Amino acid sequence: MKKHYVLLALLIPAISFAQNADSVWFVNNYTKKEVSIPMRDGVKLFISAYLPKDNTEKHPILMERTPYSCAPYGKDKYRPFWVNHLVEYCKKGYIMVIADVRGRWMSEGHFMDVRPYNFNKKTNKDIDEASDTYDTIDWMVKNLENNNGNVGVFGISYPGFYSTMASLSGHPALKAVSPEAPVTDWFVGDDFHHNGAFFQMDAFAFYSGSGFGAPHPKPTTVAAKTFDYPDFDNYSFYLKTGAISSLTKLTGDSLEFWNQIMAHPNRDDFWMSRNARVGIKNVKPAMLVVGGIFDAEDCFGAWNTYQAIDKQSPQTNNRLLMGPWYHEQWRNNDGTHLGNVQWDSNTSKYYADNIEIPFFEYYLRGKGTVESISKATVFFTGENKWHHLKQWPPVDATPTNLYLEQKGKLSFDAISTFAPAFDSYVSDPSKPVPYTEDVHFNRSRNYMTDDQRFAARRPDVLVYETPLLDKDITLGGPVVADLLVSISNTDADFVVKLIDVFPDNAGHDDVDIYAETDAPNRVPMGGYQMLVRAEIMRGRYRNSYSAPETFVPNKPTQVKYTLPDVAHTFKKGHRIMVQVQSSWFPLVDRNPQQFIDIYHAKDEDFVKETINIYQNQSKIILPVVK
Repeated sequence: MKKHYVLLALLIPAISFAQNADSVWFVNNYTKKEVSIPMRDGVKLFISAYLPKDNTEKHPILMERTPYSCAPYGKDKYRPFWVNHLVEYCKKGYIMVIADVRGRWMSEGHFMDVRPYNFNKKTNKDIDEASDTYDTIDWMVKNLENNNGNVGVFGISYPGFYSTMASLSGHPALKAVSPEAPVTDWFVGDDFHHNGAFFQMDAFAFYSGSGFGAPHPKPTTVAAKTFDYPDFDNYSFYLKTGAISSLTKLTGDSLEFWNQIMAHPNRDDFWMSRNARVGIKNVKPAMLVVGGIFDAEDCFGAWNTYQAIDKQSPQTNNRLLMGPWYHEQWRNNDGTHLGNVQWDSNTSKYYADNIEIPFFEYYLRGKGTVESISKATVFFTGENKWHHLKQWPPVDATPTNLYLEQKGKLSFDAISTFAPAFDSYVSDPSKPVPYTEDVHFNRSRNYMTDDQRFAARRPDVLVYETPLLDKDITLGGPVVADLLVSISNTDADFVVKLIDVFPDNAGHDDVDIYAETDAPNRVPMGGYQMLVRAEIMRGRYRNSYSAPETFVPNKPTQVKYTLPDVAHTFKKGHRIMVQVQSSWFPLVDRNPQQFIDIYHAKDEDFVKETINIYQNQSKIILPVVK
């Protein structure tokens, strides 16, 4: 996962400053303070505070709470704020604070993954991440010299979850919060499960491969031992390893949260309490929810945290920003493209200059204005333009049926009379459909826009396509897959992919036929099948995540589920394509295709299955913007 790559990058013994003018400036203008702050229950949490030497004015505090370490440790070793737009906050005189959360790195206490929000009145025994944030802020505004009493919190991914929890702290000094790609619901849509299907590659790489899940009995600056992979082709490694029960043997018995996942295969109280949306009520600070439309980890979290705030805390000053990014790309200086697909501008720079920095400047320093920051600022790919909207989804987004028809056709018009018919494929767990064409060790961050021609060529992937479009079609909002299926066994997964097919002669007129990429070999864009959105549904959860249901073999059954929101324009001369398949490997674990406990299944439990998708009765519901 991207998370542990960042972690490893930060665990550096010292920073070399000579190569960067901003780094030299930072060292000359900031001092560092390391402090352990007592919480209400006596546990001490560690922070690294970077303080401006300038004492001509009072400074706001901008904090990130993280489980990934506030390294480098030591008062003479500095975090590299100058590698991206964060240096602009430093130049404006912000006090920058990085905090190790409870039970991680140099903080005391017991770490709990996505610690549930505690609805009890917070006492010395009733703690949670919101109360820890409150106590940290309270100490900072009283003890960090020369602060102006205004605090902001931000963070990406897991720190995004801690940002959401910070917004629930209720501290009056907390004026602005930005949860960015926030971990929100680890069973339905973020990181480790999507619609109940287990994203094994990210989960195993995170908890075992990176050492994140290792026990943490006392404060330390030393990283945990990581898993030694025997095979650096991830498709090969996970296929050879076999059933999830075999992965569990590789983790040993010391990974607490992995074992909890294995013990809670359905969305029971354990998962419900870890849905960050349940506590989002009466939010006081201004909110800026940020995410990447093509974020392979926490795309769900950004859309749904924003929606939860609007619904459950309607009085909150709440804004949404979604760009065409992979996980954390908005803090990458280059937001011009993702994989092979170009955006025609540096979207990351636009975001920093026009959205994030003005947001915190206004609420923490009283500088500038936020009038130009719309309720929802969303980049629409395809046309490659920012849309500034009064709400999300757009008010004029209309659910529109796109039917799967005979001979691989897609049509916006339903056939009124027809003989029931279906398309079939055989799903074989010993030869699952790969999630990307290339050989990788780490999970590819670009797969969310990758060319899907490799999958279209497989016999176990159904392909449906419109004629050439005679006008632009713009989508804004959630996509719904509504399939009528029958299967030969008792369980199955369903993956639906929405794809933009470029013209065969793309680039032959006035642009290069190749995408400009960071790869040594450029990719021809003629006929490119750009993945716009894809999502999986574990069939047993089609009616309830808490009460799974078996399929009756060969009985037509509806499988209907929602894919994450899209913001995309299919241009005139392009085609819309839909692919349907039943594996997405090794991104997602394989379904044994029997109604059994998947986490404890054995290799011999995996069986082939015939999948039928009924024509014209199966459809994709698109949010067409008029």
